[in-house]
Amino acid sequence: MIDQYYLLLVLPALLISLFAQFKVKSTFTKYSQEINSKGLSGAAAASLLLRANDITDVRIEPVAGELTDNYNPTSKVLHLSEPVLSKTTIAAVGVAAHETGHAIQHAKGYGPLALRSMLVPVANIGSSFGPTMAIAGLLFGFGLLIDLGIILYACAVLFYVVTLPVEFNASSRALVILRETNSMTEEELKKVKKVLSAAAMTYVASALTAIASLLRLVLLSRNRRR
Repeated sequence: MIDQYYLLLVLPALLISLFAQFKVKSTFTKYSQEINSKGLSGAAAASLLLRANDITDVRIEPVAGELTDNYNPTSKVLHLSEPVLSKTTIAAVGVAAHETGHAIQHAKGYGPLALRSMLVPVANIGSSFGPTMAIAGLLFGFGLLIDLGIILYACAVLFYVVTLPVEFNASSRALVILRETNSMTEEELKKVKKVLSAAAMTYVASALTAIASLLRLVLLSRNRRR
């Protein structure tokens, strides 16, 4: 359903999201060409930071793809992609440190991370079915279906919003710990910050797109009921 709200709200957010994706990939590629002065691989950096925080129950395992790195709090596994796991680049250490930041959040009981984990099931349902239900309700004039769809999608939007402080905090922890452990020089830390800032843009863009999409559904619903 292409409409004025899509053009005014959703489309600009999508364009910002595309730019953010381009920015993070180009920044990661740029600093994937620079070897860090300590010769630390992503896996070695992650292990170092885990030990520095007395975390011994987190495993480091490879994962396919690029920029697919993640921390699974349920299994306590830190997944690092091939460009990060064994590479000794500035980008590899930065990404590994960021994901290790999530493991540290988990170990220290960081509230927003726990909330985000709780929201995952309902957010998956909301993002998969919420918009479809709302649009179907609009097309067929079923008010209850519209409301249910909007409520479900709102749960998904909440997940995107809660993700922001989680990701920003993980990046902050990464920079602090890298500095405290003397894992990188100050000049290298500035470059790591650029990688992490570019990655943060993608989360902000995703949240903006989700909020814009939700607002569109709400406005369409209001117009339908006038």
